[in-house]
Amino acid sequence: MSELWPAFAAAGAWFLLVVSTGWRFRDTRSLDEYPASPPPGSPLVSVIIPARDEARNIERCLRSVLATGYPAVEVIVVDDHSGDGTGDIARRIAAEDAARRAEGTAPGEAVERVRVIAAPDLPAGWFGKQWACHTGYRAARGTLLCFTDADTRHGPELLGRSVNALVARDAGLFSVAGQQEMGSFWERVVQPMVFALLLARYGGLETMSRSTEPRNKIANGQFLLLRRGDYERAGGHEAVRDHVAEDLRLAQLFTELGMRAHLVLGRDHLSTRMYTSLGELRRGWGKNVYAAGRDAFPLGPFTRRLFPFIFPLPALMPALPAFVFGLAAVGVLGEGAWWFGALSLGANLLFWGGVYTFSRLNPLWALLHPLGSLVFGAICAEAAWNGSRVEWKGRRYESR
Repeated sequence: MSELWPAFAAAGAWFLLVVSTGWRFRDTRSLDEYPASPPPGSPLVSVIIPARDEARNIERCLRSVLATGYPAVEVIVVDDHSGDGTGDIARRIAAEDAARRAEGTAPGEAVERVRVIAAPDLPAGWFGKQWACHTGYRAARGTLLCFTDADTRHGPELLGRSVNALVARDAGLFSVAGQQEMGSFWERVVQPMVFALLLARYGGLETMSRSTEPRNKIANGQFLLLRRGDYERAGGHEAVRDHVAEDLRLAQLFTELGMRAHLVLGRDHLSTRMYTSLGELRRGWGKNVYAAGRDAFPLGPFTRRLFPFIFPLPALMPALPAFVFGLAAVGVLGEGAWWFGALSLGANLLFWGGVYTFSRLNPLWALLHPLGSLVFGAICAEAAWNGSRVEWKGRRYESR
């Protein structure tokens, strides 16, 4: 029996790692803590939606933004050289909204809430999304700027609660982590793995918000609300024009400049369908994870050389207990490996069951967490192989 103690000790350490990861998330605040009613003298919010080939999403997004209960809002859709009719869909909705407002608006009052503008040709050294955001900012009139992705859906209280939270927290940058919609098999296998690993790296959202260490900051580019003056002081999207993870880098930049960057949970007010297939998951996360990983860890000259090789390992770690247990079950490894694999796999299933329950999915999906680990590990390995080279929606970039 004594020869099994190392296996039990290793399984105990694994169990503590899993429990501590979940425990850290308790330090998270909800957007529901802030009132939905607009603050007195509601400042104008310019909602800027960069959109490139978003015909699948733009109508749902735009209509949800226009259904806001916040009284002072303008919406700017920046059509970034779309080839699928994105701009036409947005212009049709803008015309419908203006016609509806004209019916009940007093003479002389503005009826136009939505403008659709075309992004100029992409300059050298810029990523397309940042250039579209910058274009929208230059056309915006609001004292508050809200950048949101075209694949999001907004609840009617999202803007009101977010403006109140921005004021209450005295934040320069305020971001909301919403509900991730996962419809297909591969979304349900891979997406929870990605977000759980982010949790393991950063901890609870309130922990991130309070941190004054730039590398411990993160934001959700699907919804960023900023004070115009603070945005300009930080250099706006121009300052992060060649960073693929522009939201993370903006949060870091605000922190470096002594401004507050906060992130709260708002799953009942914001939802996003990021990707719909394995191919989209591979391309989408493949463009983000490696560059974001370099921004998230301090790297010296030596570790920078090693980083491409060690980068996929955290994504593969969740599959280790199942791998060890499988080898022990067929006799390749001994009894100690069997006990380690069985106990650690049990801890994993409890953890991933919790992850899937939190994600509003059947916890039985936890049985497939080793597959999600392997797939995401492969995505990370490919991203590390590509390094700074990024390709997205027909454009090729070099990420700083």
